[in-house]
Amino acid sequence: MKAVQMLIDGDWRSAESTYYVFNPANIDEVVAEVALGTRRDAQEAIEAAYRAFASWARTSPFERAELLKKAATIVMERIEEIARLLTLENGKPLKDSRKEIGFAARVLQYYAEEATRIFGEWVPTISPSIRSIVIRQPVGVAGLIVPWNFPVDLLAWKLGPALAAGCTVVIKPSSEAPVAATEFARAVNDAGFPPGVINVVPGRASEVGTELVENPKVAKLAFTGETETGKHILEKAARHLKRVSLELGGNAPAIVCDDAPLEVAIPGCVRRAFSHMGQICISINRVYVLEGIADAFIEGVLEATAKIKIGNGLDPETELGPMFREELRQRTKEHIEDALEKGARLLYGGSEPEGEEYKKGFFFTPTVLVDVDHRMRIMREETFGPVMPIMVVRSLEEAVSLANDTRYGLAAYVFTKDLSRAIELTERLEVGGVAVNVNDVTELQAPFGGWKQSGIGRELSRHALDGYLEYKHIRIGLA
Repeated sequence: MKAVQMLIDGDWRSAESTYYVFNPANIDEVVAEVALGTRRDAQEAIEAAYRAFASWARTSPFERAELLKKAATIVMERIEEIARLLTLENGKPLKDSRKEIGFAARVLQYYAEEATRIFGEWVPTISPSIRSIVIRQPVGVAGLIVPWNFPVDLLAWKLGPALAAGCTVVIKPSSEAPVAATEFARAVNDAGFPPGVINVVPGRASEVGTELVENPKVAKLAFTGETETGKHILEKAARHLKRVSLELGGNAPAIVCDDAPLEVAIPGCVRRAFSHMGQICISINRVYVLEGIADAFIEGVLEATAKIKIGNGLDPETELGPMFREELRQRTKEHIEDALEKGARLLYGGSEPEGEEYKKGFFFTPTVLVDVDHRMRIMREETFGPVMPIMVVRSLEEAVSLANDTRYGLAAYVFTKDLSRAIELTERLEVGGVAVNVNDVTELQAPFGGWKQSGIGRELSRHALDGYLEYKHIRIGLA
């Protein structure tokens, strides 16, 4: 059993209280005993970050870059340990955990390079005796609030640009999955960052999260999570005019055109709908397939879904682990039942898998529904479960209209062989990212974020640095 502590001002310390994290594949198995940070602990961490900020902000970008490069190396040296902890607390297959840790290390490496490219401007002026210079400087202490589904990846997306920009940080890992995120932060801190630059406080949102949001010494908040929580954070942060970046919920559509390459569209949709049991903000939540290709597409989806191996994430043959908690499994069932009551047909799944190995975990069978429409919750709400509802449409105009009929706007997917059609669809879809003939919208060097109620601001790419930097204009009169 792993012991998870807090990191405050360079010291790993215990808390007055602890709690346990259990394996979602076997709820009888205790993964870790975790320090339960309080609001007072968060205050101490913020004070430490605030004290360390002035010195860290003046550190050479090249020195910050070297520390980030070293941190990436240490993370890769510990990839097996961190990945195993991630699978134990989160449920995802070990190969997916390795992929997550590896990408997190790449993020650190990327922002090590970007740290040395934070340029300013020499601005032309009207007067020949005046010069104007624009520089960018770090905003201050950044509070990083991380979810449970990608606790390491989404921490790296925030931590990398924050440290590269010269901010100090207080990290609040998910209280439900704090183990791998804390070990990742330990690996980064072990690169030699000064005390107070990186702080970690596991704990309840009502305690640690509230202090980060309300403490005036926190200048920037970066949050990934549910839309309603993001709205609450934005409202509270507005009282101090904090910088805020929010990556919130999604309800991603996929449009399968009548000329779609089925050998790409079928595995692409199956992977993106069911990966990590659909517990991903950019999961395909609904598919709109043109009627001319619908039968072949549905047949292929059923065949591919039936081959998916469900099991404990530590089994190398496992493709899908358990769901993260029982509440999510129940919500998935409710969405399926609502759809069936309103006329949908169940073609595959819809229940827990049978077998002794599944009884102690939150397992659920990947589910395929047809004859769905927008009266159903499953087409309008984020299920966050392994369900693919497929709606047959008559035209691309209908598909685009339905795809945009949502309060969310994070990601969308298009499958077609026609370049002109692809360009038109990507321009018309009201989302922050569109993937054409691939099943992922994320790219390290491209901005990631949502439209509508899917968020504010961007992560990844050089654009993520903007959220951690302030502009300063310096106007000089020449003697």
